[in-house]
Amino acid sequence: MDTQPLSLAERATEVLTTADGRAKTALSRRHAAEWFACRKGEAPEIAIGTAAPPMHPARPAQPELLHPRDVPKRKPGSEAGRIALLHAVAHIELNAVDLHWDIIARFSHVPMPMGFFDDWVQAADEESKHFNLMCDCLEALGSHYGALPAHAGMWRAAEDTADDLMGRLAVVPMVLEARGLDVTPGMIGVFRKAGITQAVDALEVIYAEEVSHVAYGSKWFNFLCGRDNLDPKEVFHTLVRKYFHGPLKPPFNEEKRADAGLPPDFYWPLADQVKPLPGW
Repeated sequence: MDTQPLSLAERATEVLTTADGRAKTALSRRHAAEWFACRKGEAPEIAIGTAAPPMHPARPAQPELLHPRDVPKRKPGSEAGRIALLHAVAHIELNAVDLHWDIIARFSHVPMPMGFFDDWVQAADEESKHFNLMCDCLEALGSHYGALPAHAGMWRAAEDTADDLMGRLAVVPMVLEARGLDVTPGMIGVFRKAGITQAVDALEVIYAEEVSHVAYGSKWFNFLCGRDNLDPKEVFHTLVRKYFHGPLKPPFNEEKRADAGLPPDFYWPLADQVKPLPGW
């Protein structure tokens, strides 16, 4: 007896309810490959469907999740500090995998073009690759994901925007992921100075692909604003003030943010008064 393939929303929920990072990302990449095979007409059709995603994704027993103020600070100039930096990036990437599948599962009832789902499946697939790159780097240095405590607040933006697609787009790709564009060049410099080429290469892949993820957020945010005849900049400022806790922090990577469709008048009015560093 033939059975219907899982819908995209059900596949997204399956990823969200898988705890182990390597298993989660393997499942994520398999579902992404099957989705794009379907979209090319090379596999059976997959419906968007609907699902009931969990409010919090499944997580492995380790790392221990701490309040941000309780996560130990380590200097990146030391080996322990570099391992801590890679561990933090791995944690961010694992959360990003879940965030991108969550936007599919949680908002699949919202009428959107198919390109919306293509973009977030693509982003989830790339974040899965990024997580594994970071895990490989950690293991090459004798560590692993889960060896250190991690930030417990990474999922807060998803909780706060669980009923607001525009809020989710504003805060996750257009604020949190855009921040990655600001800080990744400095991280690449840390590992280049230390001669750790594997980490440099991995971070350069992440840096290049994160521009697209921010751009997906900007594109669909502007699409929704246009559909409702709203001013994107005004709506963005309102939603970030509502859902993001604190000011945006310079320095901003204005060139890469512009590549992603984020002009300065979106984020500078939300910034604190720290002066940009030279060269930014």
